[in-house]
Amino acid sequence: MARERAAPRALAPVSDGPKLRIANARVPLCLLEDDFADAGEQLALLDLDIEGGRISGISVAGSEPAPQHAALIDQDGGQVWPGLIDLHTHLDKGHIWPRAANSDGTFAAALEAVRADREANWSAEDVRARFEFGLRCAWAHGTVAIRTHLDSPPPQHRITWPLLRDLREEWSGRIALQAVSLVTLDDLRGAFAEELVDLIANSGGVFGCVTFMAPDIDAQLDRVFALAAERGLDLDFHVDETADVHATSLGHIAEAALRHRFAGKILCGHCCSLALQEPAEAERTLALVREAGIAVVSLPLCNLYLMNRAPGRTPRWRGVTLLHEMAAQSIPVALASDNCRDPFYGYGDHDMLEVFREAVRIAHLDCPVGAWPAAVTRTPAEIMGLPERGVIRVGAPADLILFRARHWSELLSRPQLERLVLRAGRPIDRALPDHRELDDVLARSSVAPAAG
Repeated sequence: MARERAAPRALAPVSDGPKLRIANARVPLCLLEDDFADAGEQLALLDLDIEGGRISGISVAGSEPAPQHAALIDQDGGQVWPGLIDLHTHLDKGHIWPRAANSDGTFAAALEAVRADREANWSAEDVRARFEFGLRCAWAHGTVAIRTHLDSPPPQHRITWPLLRDLREEWSGRIALQAVSLVTLDDLRGAFAEELVDLIANSGGVFGCVTFMAPDIDAQLDRVFALAAERGLDLDFHVDETADVHATSLGHIAEAALRHRFAGKILCGHCCSLALQEPAEAERTLALVREAGIAVVSLPLCNLYLMNRAPGRTPRWRGVTLLHEMAAQSIPVALASDNCRDPFYGYGDHDMLEVFREAVRIAHLDCPVGAWPAAVTRTPAEIMGLPERGVIRVGAPADLILFRARHWSELLSRPQLERLVLRAGRPIDRALPDHRELDDVLARSSVAPAAG
């Protein structure tokens, strides 16, 4: 007999009481520390108890009585996730599109547009306004931690890094912020490298740069690894963001890590050209990456936008790296947003669920979805060193996202705008900032607004 169709309803409100039960919730098995039975699609059907802002109990749905005096949300089979984590963003350059649009959608045009805008406009006031706008969007969508790259060529490093320290303090308890330097290997050839890494170390940051193929790439990487080791810094690289099959700096990074016996964490982003290389070369590189203990973050939306673009020609390649092959070799793989409304990617709203949904479609992360939800929760939390994040377990903060969607097809078919975001077991105000709030900031630009 067909189930009677219920009238549409919003997610239930949460009381201000100290105890809460979220009943009949589907949770991805990969986001649970304890073993629970698969209720279908690698989802467990559970009751979650919350007390004092933390998860106090997890049980099979209907198997345990609710705590006395607990408020109740009946999820009716809707999914519950831990807060989302964005491992690779560029909050300092976000939302400049209205004054610095990409003229032809290419990588080269994006580089030039950002360079010109940075040199003309990136004061502390300008960066703060756009940076905070991005944080407010991410907060409303349910993000609990972000690692952002900061353009750090001189003199910008003296503007943005002090601002980062201020914002990290101001947002403490809402979004955990990590920062990574973004410079080229060539920027690090002189004395500036010492100044930059000292600034990073004093700011509690991560040492990062863009790698590219140069005759002395191994010597350049040796200096990067030595500087990081001297100051106890982790490393985060932009790697092979190109369709050039001869771009193989990922393998060089892995060899440098092994050569230096590097003890810190290493994260490599993009790694696009790896997907175009001969299978034997790609397999050799993946073996090195695994041996070196390197993690990889893929940025599918930005790479889909930039890679293989040519005027008047339909793209032939999606730009993503070898995600399935990496996962099969137990290389930690994360997904992240990358750019948002800037010349490298003209769209986005700092919503990691959108990133996950589109990544499933772009990279075929389904049939089954399996453990891929960990790529925007558990895996980036481990990479960022946030042990309380990315999992649903007893004792973890009750920073959760509640969806009406029950099954993967439901979750991935809509934006899930009606999601309920809980922080310490209580709902937040999910009102998104209006883009008009940035009009005055962008109007003070020294660069003429882009046409259109």
